[in-house]
Amino acid sequence: MNPFSESYSSDNIDKELIELILNGDKKALGILLKNHQAFIYNVAWKMTGNVADAEDLSQEAIIKIISNLGQFKFQGTFRAWAYRIVFNHFINEKRKSRYMFPTNFEDLGAHLASAPDNEMTLDEKEEKKELIREVRLQCLSGMLLCLTKEQRLVYIIGEIFGADHTIGSEILEMSKANFRMKLSKARKDLYNFMNNNCGLVNEANPCRCHKKVKTVVDFKMIDAKNLLHNRKEYVTFQSYVAESADFITDNAELKYIELQQNLSFKKDFDKKLFIEDILENKNWKSILNLN
Repeated sequence: MNPFSESYSSDNIDKELIELILNGDKKALGILLKNHQAFIYNVAWKMTGNVADAEDLSQEAIIKIISNLGQFKFQGTFRAWAYRIVFNHFINEKRKSRYMFPTNFEDLGAHLASAPDNEMTLDEKEEKKELIREVRLQCLSGMLLCLTKEQRLVYIIGEIFGADHTIGSEILEMSKANFRMKLSKARKDLYNFMNNNCGLVNEANPCRCHKKVKTVVDFKMIDAKNLLHNRKEYVTFQSYVAESADFITDNAELKYIELQQNLSFKKDFDKKLFIEDILENKNWKSILNLN
C-alpha cells in the first residue's frame, strides 16, 4: 500500500512488526523492510534520475532506519518516523550524481532545442513506440532534476504520489501551509517549463519525443537494445495513487500530472538487492543494536 496515501491502513501492522523485531524476530524485519522498500527506492530513483545512485541511496537509508529502530516511539506512526529519516538522508546527500543531465530548466530547454529533429512515418512510430516511450520517460524524469532537492521531494510526495498536506507536512516536518506553498511553487516551476517547451502539453511547442529518438540513441543517452522502462518489474506511479482533495487540481494541470504519474515505478527487486544482504548477515542484531 502507498504509505503516502490517506487510505494507508498498515500503521498498526508496522508497529506489531517492530515489536517482534525488537524481540529478535528476523522474519518480521524482512516483512517490514519489503513493505517499504519499493517506495524508498522509487523516491530515490526520481530524486537522482539514475538507477545506480538510487540503489546506493536506498540501501543507505534503509540501514539508517534499521540502526535507529530501537529509538522509534510507538505513539507516532512508523511511516512518518521512517520516511523522515529517509528524506533527510536524501536531502543531505552530497555525492555527485552519475546521471549526466541538465540540472536547471534554462540548460534543459537549450539542450532540447539544440538536439536535431528526425521525423518518423506513422509506421515507424508504431514500430518504435517503445523507444519513443523510453525517450519520453527519460525526458520527464530529467525535468524533475531541474527542481531543487527540496522541491523535487515535495513534488514527488505531494503530486506524483498524491500525498495530502496532512501526511506530507508530517513526514517533511513542516506546517501544512508551508507544504502547500512549496508544492505550489514546484508545480509552477515545472509546469511553466513544460508549457513553454514540451509538445505533449502544448501543441505550439515544436519538441516531439519521436523526433528526438535518433539523436538520443546516436549519442548513447539510452540503450536501444536494453530499454530501461520496458522491463517487466516496472509499473507506473499511477498504480499507487488514489485521488485526494489536495491532489485534484484544475483541468489545465491534469495533463501535466498524468504525464508525471506515468513515470516508471519499480515494484519487484532481485533477491540480493538491498535488504537480503542485511537479513543474511549473521550479525544482523548488532545492526539494530539488539546485542
